[in-house]
Amino acid sequence: MSDSQTVSAAVAKLYNTYPFPPEALLDEPPPGYNWRWNWLAAHNFCTGQKPQRQDIRILDAGCGTGVSTEYLVHLNPQASVVGIDLSTGALDVAKERCQRSGANRVEFHHLSLFDVEQLPGEFDLINCVGVLHHTLDPIRGIQALAKKLAPGGLMHIFVYGELGRWEIQLMQKAIALLQGDKKGDYRDGVQVGRKIFSSLPENNRIVKSEKQRWSLENHKDEHFADMYVHPQEIDYNIETLFELIDASGLEFIGFSNPSFWDLERLLGKAPELVERAKDLSDRQLYRLIELLDPEVTHYEFFLGRPPLAKADWSDDNALLAAIPELNPCLEGFPSQCFFNYNYQIVNLSVPEFEFMQKCDANSTVANILTGVELGLDGVRTLLQQQLILLTPAS
Repeated sequence: MSDSQTVSAAVAKLYNTYPFPPEALLDEPPPGYNWRWNWLAAHNFCTGQKPQRQDIRILDAGCGTGVSTEYLVHLNPQASVVGIDLSTGALDVAKERCQRSGANRVEFHHLSLFDVEQLPGEFDLINCVGVLHHTLDPIRGIQALAKKLAPGGLMHIFVYGELGRWEIQLMQKAIALLQGDKKGDYRDGVQVGRKIFSSLPENNRIVKSEKQRWSLENHKDEHFADMYVHPQEIDYNIETLFELIDASGLEFIGFSNPSFWDLERLLGKAPELVERAKDLSDRQLYRLIELLDPEVTHYEFFLGRPPLAKADWSDDNALLAAIPELNPCLEGFPSQCFFNYNYQIVNLSVPEFEFMQKCDANSTVANILTGVELGLDGVRTLLQQQLILLTPAS
């Protein structure tokens, strides 16, 4: 076998041994939402407007046990979904998960990212979470996926960051050394790792990192194995991340956790330094932020294939003629206090609340404002907070 095939076989063996993620199977749709898996919310985040179509094709590339796949089906009721994975064991769980919850607009294929061209057609949304960094050649992987992305389509990617995973890397290497010729026996690796943690002093840096950040999920062997005994992992920093992104040939739209990449969060008490940072390129700014806050354990971001029309609501007439509706990823509305698309608490003013109550996907902004004491700047604030979606006038 080639090196790539050898690595793929080892990865498949891990997930056949420990199907991942190990979330429980339910006889109903999964709770809540992940807005990144909702086509309406994701498209609005990336372009500032509601997509023209909802009858789209979605690819869950590296779907594992189908946790993300199940959400993609239930959160996008007009979409057809395809899930692919290397592990037959994980796929068996994914099929059962979706069958039990009624996620019936999905098909699964036992397929590598590198062989995704075998699937017919193109996809409007490609989700690839926690996968590329476990391949031998992530650039080849992202290029293969990019070829399947339709014009105007979006790709959501999640890969590991090296700075926030330093202690994990050390533990991975320690377990491998102690396993010796048993490396690749994943059950043995989990046992060795747990014995290490139970033996190290409580003030040990690796132990403290595990207890503070990972222990709640790592009590399950599936999580522990995925983190500490994985046979293949490539971690990124901003510089190497953008080498990967540039190789895709797609447009970098932005990180899907933009609040982390706000320099004011770190240097707001030193406005003169924030002013100096304005001379930096976007990538230099991202690098500065991760150097100052090396807790970053992963990068999650959107790529797009042009043409991808982005709305500009600075024109008052265009905004007045637009038709607003609520972001589908809200919890607790109607109320002046509720959770937004990212499960953050929002407190609305009375006029903002009244405006949102009248967002029926039929009335224009101008029509709604005739009965609500809210200005256009207030509407733009709701839009900026991703609380409403806008459809431009036809």
